[in-house]
Amino acid sequence: MIPVLERIRVPRLAGGHPRTRPDHLSGDKAYSSRRNRRYLRRRQIKHAIPERRDQQAHRQRRGSHGGRPTGFDPTRYARRNEVERLINRLKINRAVATRFDKRAYVFHSTVTVAAVRLWLRP
Repeated sequence: MIPVLERIRVPRLAGGHPRTRPDHLSGDKAYSSRRNRRYLRRRQIKHAIPERRDQQAHRQRRGSHGGRPTGFDPTRYARRNEVERLINRLKINRAVATRFDKRAYVFHSTVTVAAVRLWLRP
């Protein structure tokens, strides 16, 4: 997760430095490591990542030294499903699902065409 977040560069319309920090991040329990949470806290990125049961039990076993429970917004986490369904609908196109294209810009255009086709579908 961390290498992907460090590569984010969203250009600003009015010029200036590109944005490198998202407003919010949602992920599943696989991203619930201490390292990831520490990185998000340090960069001040709000997140909705549920805590795994073993992590929760370990924290509770440590008592007052275990720290506070992680902040978790279930309504924001539920919206993560929308993104996953969109990706599955894009993968209906065989070229997107198998990625035949070797070059990134060609694959990007393939995904763009698939998105336009989804958008135009009645």
